[in-house]
Amino acid sequence: MAPAPTETGAAVATARRRLVPFLVLMYLLAYLDRANVAYAKQALQLSTGISEAAFAFAAGIFFVGYAVFELPSNLILHRIGARVWLSRIMVTWGLLAAAMAFVQGDTSFWILRVLLGIAEAGFFPGVLLYLTYWFPARERAQILGLFYLSQPLCFILGGPISGVLLDLHGAFGLHGWQLMFVVEGLAASLVGIWAYVYLTDRPRDAAWMPVRQQAALEAALATENAAKSAHGAVRLGAIFRNPLLLHFALTYFAIAICGYGIAFYLPAQVSALLGTKIGLTVTLVTSIPWLCAFAVSAFWPGLAQRTGRRRLFAVVSLLCAGLGMIASGYLPPLVAVMALCVSVAGLISAQPIFWTFPMGYFGGFAAAGGIAIINAIGNLGGFVAPNLKVAAEGWAGTSLAGLWVIGGGALLASLLVALIPARAELAAPEDETRDGTVASKGALA
Repeated sequence: MAPAPTETGAAVATARRRLVPFLVLMYLLAYLDRANVAYAKQALQLSTGISEAAFAFAAGIFFVGYAVFELPSNLILHRIGARVWLSRIMVTWGLLAAAMAFVQGDTSFWILRVLLGIAEAGFFPGVLLYLTYWFPARERAQILGLFYLSQPLCFILGGPISGVLLDLHGAFGLHGWQLMFVVEGLAASLVGIWAYVYLTDRPRDAAWMPVRQQAALEAALATENAAKSAHGAVRLGAIFRNPLLLHFALTYFAIAICGYGIAFYLPAQVSALLGTKIGLTVTLVTSIPWLCAFAVSAFWPGLAQRTGRRRLFAVVSLLCAGLGMIASGYLPPLVAVMALCVSVAGLISAQPIFWTFPMGYFGGFAAAGGIAIINAIGNLGGFVAPNLKVAAEGWAGTSLAGLWVIGGGALLASLLVALIPARAELAAPEDETRDGTVASKGALA
């Protein structure tokens, strides 16, 4: 007999309470250790003599190793389990992030950034795959929206913490930037050890979930997986012949140009606006756009889903991201910060909406592979963004050119989202039913 709908809904609620806050913490630390070079930039360059071009190259080269190892990492996770593999990723990248304190110049900076990218490869798509083990299709969009709040939280909380650590110059005989890398890197490793104890691979293994809820959730997921198999959407090889894979990857690539341009250079831009070095004051002001992003992202993706206008909402968000970033270079400081608030809020609120397209279109194992490939190709935008920004500024002789590069990524992404075929939009999951159960249209590639 099919499990009672209320039992399935209760199981989903139990899993959400248990898993989502911890996954948010994990991604917050991942993003902080990836982007905290933005806060260390000025002090690091002053101590080591690293040039603007060398910094841009190192900031971006992280994504080369990250992209190469993304798919293999996700396949390993699928084979040996998320608990072990996500824990391994966190411990490894945390140690390497802490080792950034030993950077001496260009070469050591480049090497550590490459190794950090390899270590972290597979974390984001691994979490998405992990969500398919626990949440039926309709729930994943909402859960992903909550998961993406890790990014603004990273800068709301992590920014001021980084600023305090940077201001502790001389503590324990370390530069402030060295102390920042050590503390934030070791924090990730400790949470990685905790993840090995805390996470559970599948509902059937969850001692913290009542047996009836385990059975209900396993049955719901098994029914969903059987429907995907019937539609032939679980084979990894099929996605490579689907042109939508490239469309999604290019869209995310354009989003990443804006996203990592903001992540790597927003503190420096605020520092220039305020006319002061990066420290606690700058990091506190830098947190304001991320607070706005947190507030908007808490309701905007859900509203897009409920109204059935995901494409329109994503396009509006990306237009705000691009135009706000460009406009910030032509405005007085206070208004420029407001423009940055619009830009960052647009960027962060657009990403959960974007991911509902590939997650709704691809199913099963093909979804795991497709998401990994989209994320791998897309994140190469993180390599392009800083290098293209520096090149554009050098060619044009003005920092405004860099803002056009960052904002232009979001504008290009808005066009690509507008051009997503209707068949992909129609493949989105249905709304949640009144009794707490979830339903899917089953329209898979």
